[in-house]
Amino acid sequence: MNRLAIPATTQRSAAAFAMPEQSRIKAEVLAEIAQHPFHPPWWLRNAHVQTVAARYGRRVARPEGLRVERWDTPDGDFLDVYFLDGDPAMPTALLLHGLEGSIDSTYFLALIHELARHGWNVAAMEFRSCSGEMNRAARMYHSGETEDIGFVASRLIARNPKVALYVAGYSLGGNVTAKWFGEMGDRLPANVRAGAAISAPYDLVKSAEHMDGLRLSRLYVLHFLRYLVPKAIEKDRQHPGIINVERARRAWTFRDFDNHATAPLHGFADAHDYYSNVGCGRFLPEVQRPLLLLSAGDDPFNPGRTLPRELAASQPYLHPLFTDRGGHCGFIQPGPGGLENWAERRVVEFFEAYRKRTRGER
Repeated sequence: MNRLAIPATTQRSAAAFAMPEQSRIKAEVLAEIAQHPFHPPWWLRNAHVQTVAARYGRRVARPEGLRVERWDTPDGDFLDVYFLDGDPAMPTALLLHGLEGSIDSTYFLALIHELARHGWNVAAMEFRSCSGEMNRAARMYHSGETEDIGFVASRLIARNPKVALYVAGYSLGGNVTAKWFGEMGDRLPANVRAGAAISAPYDLVKSAEHMDGLRLSRLYVLHFLRYLVPKAIEKDRQHPGIINVERARRAWTFRDFDNHATAPLHGFADAHDYYSNVGCGRFLPEVQRPLLLLSAGDDPFNPGRTLPRELAASQPYLHPLFTDRGGHCGFIQPGPGGLENWAERRVVEFFEAYRKRTRGER
C-alpha cells in the first residue's frame, strides 16, 4: 500500500554519481553550508521557545500567485496540491508539511517564500484530511505513507518529463520524504535530484515514548489530539466500524490514539507495529540520492540520541546538519525584518548547491 512503482525516465539522473565522486561533492556541499552556523541568542536557546516561537512569533502570508489544484487519486480519493510559478528554467520543489499541518503552516509558507526568492517553482501537497475537508477513502495519512508522494511526483513528471524535482518535508513530512528516498533507492525517478528532511523522527518508537512520557512534551501531544480525535470520529461516521472510535475518543497519548485509530485505519497490528515499520531511520542506508538531514539535538519531539550520526557521516548520499539547539521545526534567529528561519535558508542553499552542480538543470 505504501509503495508506488514509478517507471524511471530516460532523463539522465543528476545524482547518479560514482561513490567516491559523490563523497567528494558531499564534503563540498557540507563545507558550504557550514559557513552559516546556527547561533541563536541566549533568549532563543530553549528548545520549547524555539518550537513555539517559530509557529507563533512571526507572521507569514500566502504569497501572491499561489493557486490550488485538486487531483483525484487512483483509489477514488483526492489531494490538494498548491502551486507557485517561478522561473520556467528553474527546478520545482515538492513540499510536504508535518502532522496536522497545511498550506498555511508558518514553516511551509516561509519555505515557499524563500524558494520564490530564488526563482524556484513550488508544488506543495496537503496530506489527505488536511485540506479543511475530510477525504473520502477509508484511510487518512500517516508517518510512513509514501503512495501519495509517489503519485504526485509521477504526475508532475508526466506534465513535464524534463522537470527537475527537489523534495522537502517537515517533521512527519520529513519522515515520509526520507522513507520514500530509502525504500525507492535507485528506483527513485531520475527527475528527483535531491531532498531534505527537517526535524524528522528517525525512530518513531523512541519518539512516541519520549512525547508520551515527558511532562512538557505531553502538552504537544494533547495539542495534536485536539485535532486528530475529531478527525477519527468523523472518519468513523463515514465508514462505520473502521476504528475503535470510543477508545480513540478517550485517547490521551499518541500510543492510545495510534493503537485504536491510525493502526486499524492503515493496516497495522497496533501502534508498536506502526512505529517499528515506518520510522525513516531504517530506510536511510538505502538512500541513493542526495538527502539533507536537518535536526536539532534538543528537539522536544525526537530525542537527540536517535539522530543517525554515524550512518549519516559514512553514507555518501546523506548530508547531516545536526545542531545542538533549534527545537522542533524551529531554528529561528533575529534578522533585519524580525525573526527569520535559519533552516529554510539552509534547505534552499542545499538545493542550490546541487542544482549548480548539475548540467542542463531545469
